[in-house]
Amino acid sequence: MKQISTFGSSSYQISDLQLLRNSDDDAAVARLLANCPIMQLEAEEAVTEASRARLYILLRGALSVANDTRTGMADGTISKILPGESVGEQSVLDEETNLSSITALERSEVLVVEADLVWQLIDESNVLARNLLRLLSFRIRAANAQLRRRQKLGEFYRQLSMIDGLTGLYNRAWLNDLLPTMVATAHGSNAPLALIMIDLDHFKKFNDSHGHLAGDEALRSAAQVLSGALRPTDFAVRYGGEEMMVLLPDTNGKVALAVAERLCERMRQAEVFDGVRAGGVRQPLPHITASLGVAILQPQQSEHDLIQAADAALYRAKELGRNQVAA
Repeated sequence: MKQISTFGSSSYQISDLQLLRNSDDDAAVARLLANCPIMQLEAEEAVTEASRARLYILLRGALSVANDTRTGMADGTISKILPGESVGEQSVLDEETNLSSITALERSEVLVVEADLVWQLIDESNVLARNLLRLLSFRIRAANAQLRRRQKLGEFYRQLSMIDGLTGLYNRAWLNDLLPTMVATAHGSNAPLALIMIDLDHFKKFNDSHGHLAGDEALRSAAQVLSGALRPTDFAVRYGGEEMMVLLPDTNGKVALAVAERLCERMRQAEVFDGVRAGGVRQPLPHITASLGVAILQPQQSEHDLIQAADAALYRAKELGRNQVAA
């Protein structure tokens, strides 16, 4: 970076500088800036001593700014500075180190204004103070909008991380996060909470006979049964492997058993594939069936005990021959 002239000896005008436009006395402002150096940077050259509290105003070319202080968010964001725009205002106002890393995208000319002169301009010409307030207000709004977008994106990815990729049901992470809250809410309001544990019957044998791709289809089919048969207020979870779970808030034992019987019947009717061809003849694949265990939250019972109760009921359904419901 080399000095090629000063503002006073150049052809640039106050109107070329966004922060100083609409001044009541351009001549007075120009006199204050007259000895400020204009530095030339070659393409990909970085601004030296950029960490100092200075105001840099681009006169010609284009700059890339990382950790842009214009947004107040030192997060690695890359901004492009165009002629008339500036960087470093925040560091001057805070009297702190400028955290921006400034690099020329092409041959550029930059006006460098030291911090003490910026304050003199603020004292002697209210145009800089007005334009700074306007600029910083815009950047605060932009930073807030960016923060809101990031929060929404973060929530989207958080929700995405709680969805099972194969079945589209909620996953174990979601269960660990939400079930304690659901149990606490049920206890606090004395409302019933039902849990149905579901296990696909002879799933290992199904996988061994028809392959893992068919097994994946079976899991998806089972998930579709659950999703299609529940109320909007109910929740279906892939607990692990071929085990699934249904949570029924505000549901008593009688209704929960009826829901479980309905799910069991729909599992019997669910088709993994329409059929396969063997020897030129279309033959159906076997349907999937499931065993289901129902448990109702008891007073003082924890979420772990509720799951164990449903798991014990599921075991009873298997002992009775599978493809049925037990409580």
